Amino acid sequence: MNSDIHQASVKMMGFPADQGYYFPAEFEPHAATWLSWPHKEASWPGKIHTVYGPYAQFIRQVSEGEEVHVMVKDQPMEDFAKSCLTKEMVDLTRVVFHHFPTNDAWCRDHGPAFLINPTAAAKKVVVNWNYNAWGDKYPPYDLDNLIPQRVADYRNLHCYHPGIVMEGGSVDFNGKGTLLTTTSCLLNPNRNPHLNQSQIEDFLRRYYGVEQILWLGDGIEGDDTDGHVDDITRFVGERTVITVVEDNKRDNNFHPLRENLKLLESFRLIDGSPLSIVELPMPSPVIYEGTRLPASYANFYIANSCVVVPTFRDKKDDLALDIIQQCFPERKVVGVDSLDIIWGLGSFHCLSQQEPSV
Repeated sequence: MNSDIHQASVKMMGFPADQGYYFPAEFEPHAATWLSWPHKEASWPGKIHTVYGPYAQFIRQVSEGEEVHVMVKDQPMEDFAKSCLTKEMVDLTRVVFHHFPTNDAWCRDHGPAFLINPTAAAKKVVVNWNYNAWGDKYPPYDLDNLIPQRVADYRNLHCYHPGIVMEGGSVDFNGKGTLLTTTSCLLNPNRNPHLNQSQIEDFLRRYYGVEQILWLGDGIEGDDTDGHVDDITRFVGERTVITVVEDNKRDNNFHPLRENLKLLESFRLIDGSPLSIVELPMPSPVIYEGTRLPASYANFYIANSCVVVPTFRDKKDDLALDIIQQCFPERKVVGVDSLDIIWGLGSFHCLSQQEPSV
């Protein structure tokens, strides 16, 4: 009976866009930030113990301006997390723990996608995209796939199930109808081989509530997600993007990032206006155990009261922080050391998912 009611409600509601729901920009106000506590040794082989300090520092900064919800396996993991947070002076009254077990920590990609419609009776809904660990690279991911519905149930929100693979790090939004993504990720046959570009665009419009999709090309070297946009180009305003560039012509990132810059310069928004483009340097290559890691200052997280930027003990750290600060004059821009976290092939944006307020 309950299943029949659920199916009827899905059929009645149609697509989120039809009901006026849309995915707001990250720089718009948040109700909370959602995280999945790191615990998978294989994601940080030999180094997972080194990530808890900077991870807790990230939570401390974000929690100053909004609630932080942390998903853990059980009470022992919650107790361990609390001990790590206490060491970094986190106010635990700002942190809510949930015993929602996960396979890994990358909540941007397996977490819920929250959409809003301020004029609707139900002002917020969740979209539960399928997740396959970036093309079935790192099974298992069965627990991660349960997270959006579990969060929707906790918040008592309707949950849509599009039935295709989509990751939060592969898309970025200006909150005014435009979505940025990359062909290297969304058109990769390891995601949705049965769909062409036009069909994928239909899903993006229907389930994210956007009108326009702007396609960039390739991502950065070392990115095992096949080119997530949150490592290269981010909306920092309705008409403004910040995008990483590489000045060293011998670096493998030089040409792909130049091509993306040319594409950004050619794009026009829905009203026909060009993008305002802010260039952000890439750090020097970060190599660990012979592996080039996807270190990028673009993987920052925009919270209510701050912007947390990954830093890499690099000579360009301060310049990157200054550039991002100019984009967010009303927020505190904070660098948090990500040299150990990036060994997991992602940083603060990859680890987090915002819940908008409405």
